[in-house]
Amino acid sequence: MNTKAAVLRNMNCKFPYAQSRPLIIEEIELLPPGPDEVLLKIKAAGICHSDLSIIEGVRPRPLPMVIGHEASGEIVEVGSNVKNFAIGDHVVCSFVPSCGECLPCSIGKPSLCEPGAISGAKGTLFSGAQKIKKDTEFFFHHSGISAFSEYAVVSKHSLVKIKQDIPYEYSALFGCAVLTGVGAALNSSSLKMGSTVAIIGMGGVGMSALLGCIAAGAKEIIAIDVNDKKLEFCKELGADLCINSNDPEADHKIKELTHGGVDIVLEFAGHPSAIEFAWKITKRGGEIVSASLAKPNATFQLPLTNLVTDEKKISGCYMGSSVPRRDIPNYIDLFLKGKLPVDRLITHKLKLEEINESMDRLKSGEAIRQIIMF
Repeated sequence: MNTKAAVLRNMNCKFPYAQSRPLIIEEIELLPPGPDEVLLKIKAAGICHSDLSIIEGVRPRPLPMVIGHEASGEIVEVGSNVKNFAIGDHVVCSFVPSCGECLPCSIGKPSLCEPGAISGAKGTLFSGAQKIKKDTEFFFHHSGISAFSEYAVVSKHSLVKIKQDIPYEYSALFGCAVLTGVGAALNSSSLKMGSTVAIIGMGGVGMSALLGCIAAGAKEIIAIDVNDKKLEFCKELGADLCINSNDPEADHKIKELTHGGVDIVLEFAGHPSAIEFAWKITKRGGEIVSASLAKPNATFQLPLTNLVTDEKKISGCYMGSSVPRRDIPNYIDLFLKGKLPVDRLITHKLKLEEINESMDRLKSGEAIRQIIMF
């Protein structure tokens, strides 16, 4: 079948993208789903900083590619081996497919699925197939989803069935922003009721983490960013304190206000200086969880002696250390009960044809979460 999609053919186009147009809306062809795949009608797709990182060449991917990895939709066709999904099901896409059989999957860490990581790096579906083409030219898949398209062929390993009483523009958020941000707080850290938490990097993922910390009963939550408008919004969402990290006294202020530092720092900024700042504001015996994706060659320095004498812990967190089939439905239930109001994070709803302009808003810090509606 034919469908419209946003195709990335060249990285490193000049900003602003509304003028350089790195994403081209093209009519493409989708090959039929294989035995373990479905044809998905994309209903809503969120725009994430990871998409922008590909456009900017920060995280190179094989080209040409139909990008987009945060989406929800309705199944319109199923392959012969698909048993747990049916036509008409509403689903959220997971940007890491999970086989359920490799070692990470078998010990409850599907975010680290080994075959899923391989297919994602190659730009194929989980099966290794490429199902997007135009004439004789084949396109690569982004994270096995390629959500910036009216329709997509997706592996059953990349899907989570959800309730039908949540609007698509909200359910799309649970595939990345909510899964990563809330998961970093609830799965990757030792957060418990009464904890003090600092969150560095208040984009869509960081703000999702903020809402997750509130839902979990954190005692005090400090939002940290360089954008004062975002910090003002964090205050509206429920942050107890908002700090601009450009303030040369920011770390001293936080340590003074928290009597030596916070229990937990969640880092989403994706820059070595953010990790170094996190180290400064973490109390002795505290922990840092980093869920950001920095440049592949980025490194950071920490005082090794203090790692031991202060018993600080630092760990990575991919996809919120989540089990998508468990966590996405649970987080949606919290949303439907009013305990996780992630709908407040949506600042723009747009058409597919406006996608380059949306990347400008994302880069400039004007937007939190933007949703393409199909």
